[in-house]
Amino acid sequence: MSDSQDEKLEKAVLWLREADGLLITAGAGMGVDSGLPDFRGQEGFWRAYPALRRQRLSFEDMANPARFAEHPELAWGFYGHRLKLYRDTVPHEGFAILRSWADRTSHGAFVFTSNVDGQFQKAGFPEHRVHECHGSIHALQCLETCTDDTWSATDFHPLVNEATSELESPLPSLWRSGASEYPNVRRLGLGWPSV
Repeated sequence: MSDSQDEKLEKAVLWLREADGLLITAGAGMGVDSGLPDFRGQEGFWRAYPALRRQRLSFEDMANPARFAEHPELAWGFYGHRLKLYRDTVPHEGFAILRSWADRTSHGAFVFTSNVDGQFQKAGFPEHRVHECHGSIHALQCLETCTDDTWSATDFHPLVNEATSELESPLPSLWRSGASEYPNVRRLGLGWPSV
């Protein structure tokens, strides 16, 4: 005989009360309640980027590192817009609820997320306890293979033309070598950029 919904909920509450730590796993749905777009499916993506719809470019087209070599202003416009959006977004109350649950445990919480938006860190989860399996849009790396290092995107302030989705501010480049930079974001199966 299977448990009723109420019994399952009671079990979950008991497990949370008895836990000495939490592992929080999250994907794209976690940011939707904060107002972040869900890029699953063409319609959601194109609603957020009408200029890319007119060009019939998909999320996969824009997430491909080759786009930075082919059309860097458009690639950086796409990532720059997202970076600004994620910087401006306030994490919803669910993040605070998770933190309060974690704060009641002796070992706190660890987060494993496929999101690149930095919302967990912004909500107060310690950086060293958040693993972003697709990287972070808040960090940059060398587009060519000049170094394996990553660095903060804090000094990058993108100005994006909403009508064209192209970056109007200067393209980011490494001050040491002049090489092009790339967001520290990857898609499963594509790995890190190789242009």
